[in-house]
Amino acid sequence: MRLRSKAREVALHILYQREIAKGSCHEAFQRYIGYNPQRQEVIDFSLSLLEGVINNISNIDSLIKKYVKNWEIDRMAVVDRNILRIACFELIYLEEIPPKVAINEAIELAKRFGDIDSPRFINGVLDKIYKMECNKDAE
Repeated sequence: MRLRSKAREVALHILYQREIAKGSCHEAFQRYIGYNPQRQEVIDFSLSLLEGVINNISNIDSLIKKYVKNWEIDRMAVVDRNILRIACFELIYLEEIPPKVAINEAIELAKRFGDIDSPRFINGVLDKIYKMECNKDAE
């Protein structure tokens, strides 16, 4: 597995744990790394993703709500919601990540950790966000 792909997976695990256990993201991350040692590149990028999502969560959630029809963000599967958060952070805030890479990585996470409909759902929402929010210069 590529290092950034692994970092996204780590970030997803921590965000999921944060929601389920209602604990500290930092403590969950330290515990995870203690049990699952990672290369420094994975640690650095996963921390960047975690801090970015947490620091911008209200903006990210507002963006997701804007493009999800007939769904409340709180009623989404926890895994899907957090995959969308990570990908939205990458799309909106990390200019060095190509949008197609962020979307494809999110779909791969959805295939591994979501249910059978998750990849299609994730792809549909992120495609709308990309076309409406990130691709404005191309129009």
